[in-house]
Amino acid sequence: MEAAELRRLEWRCRRGLLENDLVLRAYLDRHGPGLAGERLRAFETLLEYSDNDLWDLVSGRADCADPAMSAVVEELRRCQIRETQ
Repeated sequence: MEAAELRRLEWRCRRGLLENDLVLRAYLDRHGPGLAGERLRAFETLLEYSDNDLWDLVSGRADCADPAMSAVVEELRRCQIRETQ
């Protein structure tokens, strides 16, 4: 992923809910440069979710019904766990 694309994604990760902000930033730090294909599309779809719906998925309060996004949701959950430790 090119630097300009990564910066655009970083901007889209800025959220009103601090918890989402922290998890999304940690996710991009770890996985951003390698995001491509289905994982990138799944991540971009998740960025369209409202703050509360996204946090429900990340925190495990809601299950991901879309198998294409499940892997990204699991990676976000692992980032969330690291951020709270």
